[in-house]
Formats: sequence, C-alpha cells, structure tokens
Amino acid sequence: MKEKKNILFHIDTILSHKFYADFVVNDKIILDLKCVESIHNKHISQCLNYLKVNNNRLAILANFQNDSLEYKRIVK
Repeated sequence: MKEKKNILFHIDTILSHKFYADFVVNDKIILDLKCVESIHNKHISQCLNYLKVNNNRLAILANFQNDSLEYKRIVK
C-alpha cells in the first residue's frame, strides 16, 4: 500500500491540481481515509474521481471520527 499522486490531463493540457489517494492496494483498490463527522457526497465524488483517474473499479471510503468505523464501498 502506498500513497499515489496523479497528474491530470484535460484536452491535452496538464492541470495544476494533483490528486493524492491515501492508499492504493495492489494497484486495484483505492483506500481513502477520513476523520469527519460523517461521510458526505463530496467524499464519494472524490473517490469516484480517484477511480476514474487511476482506471480502477473499487474504492473503500473509511471514516474514523466516530466510536465505530463508518465506511462505504464505491464501485465504478
């Protein structure tokens, strides 16, 4: 597992913003870790962007803020 930096292209132009997935497991699964009150749609959208950029199909979004683990499995 490792952090992975992605450089984005849009119509033959390199975008200045870089996306950093927290972990990529076996180059197949994106693991995005959060510590927030609750998982919101913007967090899910972020994972969908990671999936698209990395050409992956599965992301796990995990939130460690509360007493019990909150997670979502996101499939593209």
